[in-house]
Amino acid sequence: MKPRILVAEDEAPIRDGIVAAFTDAGYEVVAASSGREAIDRLQEQTFDLVISDYRMPEKDGLEVLNHARGQNEDAVVIVMTAYGTVEHAVEVMRAGAYDYLQKPFKVEDLEFKVAKALEHVRLRDQVRYLEDRIGVEVDHGMVGSSRLMKEIWETVRKVAPSNAAVLIQGETGTGKELVAQAIHNNSDRRKAAFVKMNCAALPEGLLESELFGHEKGSFTGADRRHTGRFELASGGTLFLDEISNMSPGIQAKILRAIQEQEFERVGGTQTVHVDVRLVAATNGDLDAAIQRGTFREDLYYRLNVVNIVMPTLRARKEDIEPLATHFIAIYARELKKDVKGLSPEALRVLYRYNWPGNVRELQNTMERAVLMAESQQIRAEDISTLGRQSAIAGKDAMPVHLPPQGMDLEEIEKMVLLEALTMSNWVQKEAAALLNISSRAMNYKVKKFSITHPTWKKNRAPEEDAGGAHGPIYDGLATRITNR
Repeated sequence: MKPRILVAEDEAPIRDGIVAAFTDAGYEVVAASSGREAIDRLQEQTFDLVISDYRMPEKDGLEVLNHARGQNEDAVVIVMTAYGTVEHAVEVMRAGAYDYLQKPFKVEDLEFKVAKALEHVRLRDQVRYLEDRIGVEVDHGMVGSSRLMKEIWETVRKVAPSNAAVLIQGETGTGKELVAQAIHNNSDRRKAAFVKMNCAALPEGLLESELFGHEKGSFTGADRRHTGRFELASGGTLFLDEISNMSPGIQAKILRAIQEQEFERVGGTQTVHVDVRLVAATNGDLDAAIQRGTFREDLYYRLNVVNIVMPTLRARKEDIEPLATHFIAIYARELKKDVKGLSPEALRVLYRYNWPGNVRELQNTMERAVLMAESQQIRAEDISTLGRQSAIAGKDAMPVHLPPQGMDLEEIEKMVLLEALTMSNWVQKEAAALLNISSRAMNYKVKKFSITHPTWKKNRAPEEDAGGAHGPIYDGLATRITNR
């Protein structure tokens, strides 16, 4: 899109010359022959830049400047004047002008100032976009006004100014890293580095080198000194994720680094001194790890000065709608889709789902839904695969165990159908979406198992005939699966 410029100048030769020069340069130019006309144009449309003479009939350039800034405090205005006194320059600059130019001037001088001003606008908008994106990344898991999240924010506010170690516990996808980032951003260390490391991502030998660095020649392939994460985070915050996956040897070295703020690089003898605040996180049970002897008790107590337990999304379901709306706005903008919200049916599906992947799963679900949406609202069918992806991804973590006496496959199928119908408030179309089958297939299966419900017009049989949400068939199957 061409930059749009308003030129306000009462002297026709100067005005026409500026308009011609910038039109030829590829700008969209609107001309005004007085201050009053310039203000009228500002009320009618928006401009990327205003070039205004200082002395004009009816309204002067200062009034044009004040009007432009009144409409938009970021308005970029260049003021021209034949009265190039210091007082006039100071006056317009104090009023918020981007720059001023004394008559007479060469067109090249004005072109230079305009190019500089528009580059300023471009960089300003780019910085704001990046700040918004950073803010979005940091706030993703923190959206919502539930009591649980208010308590988390209050804890962050209290502990951030200190240098105390923080241990964040919670399931995958609950936002542990985002809380660590929030602690750093609200601390006195916020201008220094926030360095993060996933301790489960590397084998022991590489993890030690990545955390503490190594000296040249310390092992095969070490052809130069490597600076570790502890050094990189000096003056700032080091976030260690999945700390339960570290070996006892590395745990001992981390304990010393926290307590003494010093360590030696791998293969080195020189002591490295640092100033690091440590925030650690895990989705494991550290108490159980201590009992097994796989996690040091002294390290646990050193890390657990402040403990933050992240709530699951299913424990704060009142935050699902604001989170989903938040993600829809982000991805609609990124994907250039005109999607603005959720249909009531889609929202019911989100509320009924258990969210084993927590906020991260909701985020991914909304990204996929916006991508697939064909209307301004996310519909239930846009999230029909909800749960299927997490079930596939988590099949190793949540295996199905049959009881010793075995089970009838059709009984399992009926139990799943009843569970889906219960979750969807006995709306067959929504239950079909939960199971990723067609409405026709759902209707067939309902007839196959003689499932009925009082709310269905064609069949007023008692709910108990089908087992219902808590009928004998459903409860019996649940007991056989859970009490294996």
